[in-house]
Amino acid sequence: MQLYYYPFLVIAALTVFLFVRYFVLKKKNVPVRLFAEALKNENSGNFAEALITYQNALDEVEKIRFHGNLKSKIVGKLKVLNTVIAYTHNNRSTR
Repeated sequence: MQLYYYPFLVIAALTVFLFVRYFVLKKKNVPVRLFAEALKNENSGNFAEALITYQNALDEVEKIRFHGNLKSKIVGKLKVLNTVIAYTHNNRSTR
């Protein structure tokens, strides 16, 4: 094999490796699944369960460190949920 074919072989191998890695990580995207589950809990009114699931999703996002946009969404949702839980708790105690 000629010497000038080796860079093309290396580039092709790296491209295949990156595509395989992308598709494997896409299937194992735990933070996104946890976010979707927490969103379902929040929409059905289970705020305590949604809060716990959002916190688990935030922990998983911090492990990966590549989902900055998802992390900011989760932090915003946690703030809103804490406010809603405090509001409903205060509303129940005043009645």
